Amino acid sequence: MKNTEMTLIDKRIIITRALEQSSEAREIFRKKGAEVFDLPSLVIGPPDDWRPLDDALKKIYTFDWIIFSSANGVRNVENRMKEISLSLSKISKNIKIAAVGRKTASLLSAMDAKISFVPPSFIADSLIEHFPSNEKGLKLLIPRVQTGGRSILSDSFKLKGAEVTEVAAYESSCPEDIPRKTIDALNCGIIDIIAFTSGKTVINTVSLFNKYLGENWLTLIEKVKIISIGPQTTISCKNLIREPDKEASPHNLEGLVKACLELNSN
Repeated sequence: MKNTEMTLIDKRIIITRALEQSSEAREIFRKKGAEVFDLPSLVIGPPDDWRPLDDALKKIYTFDWIIFSSANGVRNVENRMKEISLSLSKISKNIKIAAVGRKTASLLSAMDAKISFVPPSFIADSLIEHFPSNEKGLKLLIPRVQTGGRSILSDSFKLKGAEVTEVAAYESSCPEDIPRKTIDALNCGIIDIIAFTSGKTVINTVSLFNKYLGENWLTLIEKVKIISIGPQTTISCKNLIREPDKEASPHNLEGLVKACLELNSN
């Protein structure tokens, strides 16, 4: 059966996603026929302190590159730049911008910011492997999540001789609750697939399951298929739940849908 003929009709799927990003994922899966159960597992908000980011932006023209690994970072950096009459579009004429992931790049393009580099795979490791400049002596600005993110970009570039300024541009925290419809579906054993979109969604989902489903939550999902969006999410699944049944390729929402379709066809 060709991919174009595959559907997710009659499949009940939980998508773990940031509250602000859940509608896009829900629509993509519904187009393939799935019944989607929401489980917002991240709440995106401001960092505890804007000053480190603001201080970096005031001297933005001293940097050679800005490296974005999420759309959340792009959005908040652009908003803070407006406070000092700058924009990513304006500074990209003089400073190179790298973007990890299609969504990050799409948002930059929508802002008319020039993108100098997008790695072939939507993960930080790919950016490091394929970075187009000699890193030694480069001044890099890396806006990132305040807590819970990987430091691989900063660590790797520092080892190669770059001068790295890493600042919090946003924070992601665990929501307080799970929608009642999703809790009921889990308790009734009717969920077919849980799709995880980041390592942090795995951590927060496990916390929410403990809170709302009790200590035996693993038993409730033992027959549920687990799908991971990428390598780091897979590691979190292995550590906290079990090895995923499938990992998405490419490592984005479209790849996640493709993985579900392929799993469903077996």
